[in-house]
Amino acid sequence: MAVPSGSLSPNDLAQIDAQLAPTDQLLEQNYPGDDGSRQPVHTVYVPADRFTPSLASEWGAQALATADAHGGLDRLGHLLGQDAELAEAVASRVQAKLESEPIEDLRLDFEDGFGDRGDDAEDAAAVAAASAVAAAVAAGTAPPFIGIRFKCFEAATRARGLRTLDLFVSGLAAAGELPQGLILTLPKVTTVAQVRAMDFAVSRLEEAHSFPAGRLRFEVQVETPQLILGPDGTSPVAQLAHAVPGRISGLHYGTYDYSASLQISAEYQSMEHPVADFAKEVMQLAVAGTGIRLSDGSTNIIPVGDAVEDAWKLHGRLVRRSLERGYYQGWDLHPAQLPSRFAATYAFYRQGLPAAAARLRNYVDRTEGGVMDEPATARALAAFVLRGVQCGAVGAEDVQALAGVGVPQLTGLAHPRLAQSSLAESSLAESGLSRISNSQGAHS
Repeated sequence: MAVPSGSLSPNDLAQIDAQLAPTDQLLEQNYPGDDGSRQPVHTVYVPADRFTPSLASEWGAQALATADAHGGLDRLGHLLGQDAELAEAVASRVQAKLESEPIEDLRLDFEDGFGDRGDDAEDAAAVAAASAVAAAVAAGTAPPFIGIRFKCFEAATRARGLRTLDLFVSGLAAAGELPQGLILTLPKVTTVAQVRAMDFAVSRLEEAHSFPAGRLRFEVQVETPQLILGPDGTSPVAQLAHAVPGRISGLHYGTYDYSASLQISAEYQSMEHPVADFAKEVMQLAVAGTGIRLSDGSTNIIPVGDAVEDAWKLHGRLVRRSLERGYYQGWDLHPAQLPSRFAATYAFYRQGLPAAAARLRNYVDRTEGGVMDEPATARALAAFVLRGVQCGAVGAEDVQALAGVGVPQLTGLAHPRLAQSSLAESSLAESGLSRISNSQGAHS
């Protein structure tokens, strides 16, 4: 039987390529996927003038003291529904975490947590904040991710917010290199135009201080219904990634501002209210594939006084709920929320590790099992396990033993596009073409 010849000519294929060139460019530029770097499990907000280089260790000590006063971290695990074996394993890791890195991401707040104290006071606080952050980074006491939240770009606070941003970034620049984990947060965004304005502002700061283009990325806080559904019936939040490609690092849901904007009475404002879930689902759809990370909001039920255990149960349940829904980060407002944050997070990854690792091993070894996983599911399995390693819930040795893969291979499975890019770069360098390519680029 003769092999049939195709009917599409090279010219047909070339025409299709030409038609799809804009699509190819869109996917390449606007949908790069997650970059595989570590995402913090939480963000802590403190009034900007309360930050000192020792703040993180002080929060860790307060968190441990609260846990000790209420039966210890093992008891916390039981309160969160963990069995004895899991609670013991989680407690030892949470203990180490609170001693070594109690805050992963810290935001010095010049917005709601700072208020309007007049220009002179805020100018001084912005300059002092830059100096304190630079000192903390130099001393090695700063959280791995750190930055400021300044006032929003609505008319009444726009100039003030921009001045604080300018003074803080300029102060860091004067002190030396920017912190590797620098994060800037733009709150109460209502329109795409405000995000474009922020892009312009940080671009000008990059030029003024000779930073590489794109060095100053920022988060957008989703706290207004106008960002979810615009006046023309479209979703502005879905346009953000494409209005300023590569500039936005994350979308953070604002529990209380958003709920209040929809007239939800205070008693029922919550991370799990239906209006919150709807907004977060829209956010999730809006940034899928773009590489922009998501963060859930906070609960204002704080573990203090006589309500510590009930508040821990609530916080732990809400943290777990967010994780199950693909929100791997949230806000913490008080040192006493750190034990429940890490206990719930670590339990989530440790409980899921055996099944995920077994399926991953079967996929890598091409062994038939009870579940036939496709490449997309394998990526999700690997990403889940990798997040567990990055946050400290599980060790690389645990993954090696259960899944039969090391962290480099795990990263490649979770982010194959990144792995292919790294492989291509490595191959290029080994062949000596890298130098030639750079030379050609310099003369083109």
